Amino acid sequence: MSTSKLALKGSSKIVADYFEFAINSILFQRGIYPVEDFITVRKYDLPMLVNNDEDVKNYISNIMQQLKKWIYGRKITKLIVVILSKNSGENIERWEFNIEAKMDDQDTRERSELVEQYVVSTGQSKSKEEIQKQSKSKEERQEQSKSKEEIQKEIRAIIRQITSSVSYLPVLKDDDYTFNVLVYTDPKTSIPIQWCDTNGDGRTLEGDNVDQIDFASFSTDKHKVNTSVSYKFG
Repeated sequence: MSTSKLALKGSSKIVADYFEFAINSILFQRGIYPVEDFITVRKYDLPMLVNNDEDVKNYISNIMQQLKKWIYGRKITKLIVVILSKNSGENIERWEFNIEAKMDDQDTRERSELVEQYVVSTGQSKSKEEIQKQSKSKEERQEQSKSKEEIQKEIRAIIRQITSSVSYLPVLKDDDYTFNVLVYTDPKTSIPIQWCDTNGDGRTLEGDNVDQIDFASFSTDKHKVNTSVSYKFG
C-alpha cells in the first residue's frame, strides 16, 4: 500500500471515530437514553460517554463499519443525526456533519506526470519560474501536514462545544424522542441491502422557530469536517 493510501486510511479512521464519539455525545447530552446506559471511556484526552446498551452499540457499530469504507473511498459527503418525536415522527433537531475530501497527493503527482509527458511529447520546456512555482507548491503541501496532537486538539474543541450546547438547546422530555442516522453518498455508490432510502427524512428544518448553530471544524491532511445543529424552539 502506498504512503498516500496509508495516510487516507488513517484519516478515514480519525473521521469515523469522531462521528462515533460525537453521536454518543449527542445521545447523552440530549437525554435520548437514560444516564445508566452510558459508560465513560478515555478519548481525545477527554472522558467520553458512550452508550453501553447492546442494541444501540450494535446499531452504531454497523453504521461505523460501512462509514469507514465510504470515507476511505471518498463516497460520503454528509452524515446527519436526526432527533425526532416518537409520537408524531416530527424532526426536532438535525445534527449535520459535512465531510470534504481533499485532493490526494497521489492525484497531484499523477497530474504532474501527465504534464511532464505532455512537455516531452511536444518538445516544450519549463521556465525557471514554472519550476520554482511547482517546488513552492510542494513545500506548501508539506507545511500543511498536521500532527495527531493538532487534530485531536481541534476535535476536543468541537466535543466541548457539543457538550456545552445543552445550555441553549431546548429541553427534550424524557422518553419522548428517538434518533436516526442518515448518510449522503455519491449517487453512484453501491448501497448495502441493510440500508434504505430515507425519502427526505433528513431534510433541512424549516420555519420561523428554527435556529442553527455552527461549531468549530477539524481537518486532517485528507479530510475536513464541519459540524452544525439546527433545532426547533418555542
